[in-house]
Order: sequence, then C-alpha cells, then structure tokens
Amino acid sequence: MTAQRLVIAGVSSGVGKTTITIGLMAALKQRGLTVQGFKCGPDYIDTSFHTAVTGRPSRNLDSWMFSKEVLKEVYVNGSDGADISVIEGVMGFYDGKSALSNQGSTAEISMLLDCPTILIVDCSKMARSAAAIVKGYQLLEPDVNIAGVIANKVGSMGHFQIIKEAVEQECDIPVCGYLLANTSIQMPERHLGLVPSIERGDLTSLFDQLAKLVEGTIDLDQLIDLSKQKPLQKNPAKSIFEKREPKRVKLAIAKDRAFNFYYRENLELLEAYGSECIYFSPLNGESIPEEADGLYIGGGFPEQFAAELANQVEVKESIKRKILEGLPTIAECGGYMYLAEAIETLDGLVHPMVGVIPGKMKMGEKLAGFGYREVSGYPDNYLLQNKLIARGHEFHYSSYHSIESLPFAYYTKGSFSEGDEGCLTNNVIAGYTHLQFASCPELVENFIQKCLEMKNNGSK
Repeated sequence: MTAQRLVIAGVSSGVGKTTITIGLMAALKQRGLTVQGFKCGPDYIDTSFHTAVTGRPSRNLDSWMFSKEVLKEVYVNGSDGADISVIEGVMGFYDGKSALSNQGSTAEISMLLDCPTILIVDCSKMARSAAAIVKGYQLLEPDVNIAGVIANKVGSMGHFQIIKEAVEQECDIPVCGYLLANTSIQMPERHLGLVPSIERGDLTSLFDQLAKLVEGTIDLDQLIDLSKQKPLQKNPAKSIFEKREPKRVKLAIAKDRAFNFYYRENLELLEAYGSECIYFSPLNGESIPEEADGLYIGGGFPEQFAAELANQVEVKESIKRKILEGLPTIAECGGYMYLAEAIETLDGLVHPMVGVIPGKMKMGEKLAGFGYREVSGYPDNYLLQNKLIARGHEFHYSSYHSIESLPFAYYTKGSFSEGDEGCLTNNVIAGYTHLQFASCPELVENFIQKCLEMKNNGSK
C-alpha cells in the first residue's frame, strides 16, 4: 500500500489530462518507481493506456457507483506494492453526477482519498487570468487540496513565467511546469474517445516521447514531493473481494480487440465468489470453451471489427449453440450488439452476428445513450431479483431495431430519463448498460448460482 498519491485533474475535458498523466507515469517508471494507475469515473480506454505504460492493471474509482468504503478498498487494494499512485481525473475537476453537488466528481474522489491534486490549465489564450481560474477552483470547495498546477499549451518560456508568477502570487501553490502548445504528439481518437491501447500494438515509442516531454519541462521531483501523504488504512470489515468459495464454475470471458471493456473489479468479484475465468477471443477464431458453465461478453468496438467477427462462422455457431442449450450469459453493450442478428455499420453494410437476439444493431453518427444508470431487474432477470439495485453507465452510438419483442432486462434511471432497457432470452441478460458489479455484489452470487443450477441440470 503506497502512501504517495496524486490526482491529475483538469479544469475541463480536453485540457490534456490523459497526455500528461501517461507522460508522468512513463517518466516515473523510467526512474525505477513502481507506478499504479487509476481513472476517475466509468472509463475503459484511459485505463488501458495506464495498464500498458505501468505494467499494472489500472482501476476505476467512482464515488457514485461505489460506496465510500468500497472506493477506499479499491484504491488500497490496487495500490498495494506500488511506490506511487497516479489518479487521472474525469471531465472538469468538479463535474460529476449532478450540477448541484460534488457527487461522482474528481473533486469528491480526491477528498475521500485525502489526495493532493495537480490542476491542469489550458493557458493557450491567457496570462494573469489563469490565476483567476485556479483561485475559483480553490474557493468552490474549501476541503479540496489543490497542491499544484501544470500549465498546458503555453506559447513560450516567457509565457509560462507570466502564468507561474500570477498563479503562485494569487493562489499560494506552485506551478510545477508546462507543456508547449506546439507539442507534436497527438493521442489518436475515435467516436468513443481515445483508441484503446490494446489496438495500438507496441506503445513503447509513444511512452518514451511522453516521458521525455514531461521530464523536460515539468518538475518531477516537486510532484513526487507533493504526492507524499499518510497511507489510507484498509476497512476492518470483511472485504467484498475476499475469496469466499472454492472454484465452482467455469466462466468464459470474451476478451480481445473487439471486446475489452471490463472493470477489473467485476472480474475479481467473479473469481472471489467461486468462478474460474477462462478467456477466449471471438475475433481471433477461438470458439467458446466447451467446459464453460457461463458466458460474459463485455463491451468494446464490435462495429470496428464487424466484418472479421462476421467471418468467424464457427465461433458464432459455438456461442449460439451453447446459449440455446441454456448457458447463463451476461452481455453488455458491445456484447449485446454481438449477440444480435446483425450489425449495420455507418457505411450501410450489414454484418451477420451470433443471432440469438432477433433484430439488428444500427450504428449512428450521434450518441444514442450516455451517462450514469441506476438499474433494477424485471422478475425473470436472475441477476437482480428481490428488488436489488445496481449501478452502471451507458456510452454507445448504436441502437437496437427489431420487429419482434423480447422481455426487457432492466429498468434504468439516468439523470434526464428513465425506462426499459435490454432484453431477456434463453438465460441471456443483455443490454447497453455496463454494470459495476461492486455496486451490487449480490448479482455476482446470483449469476454463479444460475451457472451452478444449469451445470447440475446438465445444460451442457
């Protein structure tokens, strides 16, 4: 468990958090430190870059989806064995579930973890005004610890000096460095955000470039000094991640470039409650393992690999056969799309998929669903029985189209809307919502119990 920790926060989205966070992680690692990455909020893509650069699985910290106790537990467990933890913020520092509170924001997470924050400011079109921005962030919530500032997109060394003098005089915190506006490194993006690192191959050159940038104009020694804090203590109560059962079932987990959106905690809870996770790649022609007692297909980018997935006919047939035999299955977002009859991509081409859910998924140019979700299950949803509530989020550009109707899987509530979501068929629970299992560990028990039931009934 590391006592050294920093939050890298931004005044807004697009201010350079990810570039600076990854560069900082790379530079710290090059100094021989063991670095643990975290991401505030429900983001899978930034965590994939953290994992690639640090060599340790990055984890999500979410003060809306987690209880305060679980949030601290995820942090303490994840940081075990690291020299320093670097926590990348989400959106602007105070942006979260509501416009009227800090709930779910990077600010709230920084306070819950007693963590110093380095605020990144886009200084491309300002000078002394940067101090007013930083001052406002300090005053909005007196309990936050904004320990320093990094000036991004400055025009020159002279420009940086003006920013530094103004902020340090008016805000009484150090400006720890800068990056120039003409920095040539660009992180690639696609419609769901940054391209996942799993798709990009060897990233060593990119990480080396970012580390060199950070070392060149940011005071790494000062940041390390600011990161020193008292360690957080583990909750004395029994951990939800503690191993409870011997291995009782085998779960097939689809994991490759098309399907890689999984919360680390989801997989750990499945293991803790008695599952052996067996990973297979539909994209690379690997059929579902015959010994599987259950199936979990997470989100990802099946639309980007629709032609390749469509061509893996034996893989699709193996999954369809097992599901029609009664295999308990959780399919989230990309997994939901894959189990439909087809995916229609933006070019109008229709690619046949597994076909256990009637209808097709049609890609759109605009977001079709976005935001936090509070989820309850309908009576036949074995995950969320007896009025259980789980939390998760949606982020997708596709929409489901079918002339047939299946029972809905969930009733979901978001900030601006609520309604039915997903579908139930043949022990498949599918929908666009990415569930955070740690928000409702009972759903893990229910899933494993259903797998055991079908296993003992000889569904295979």
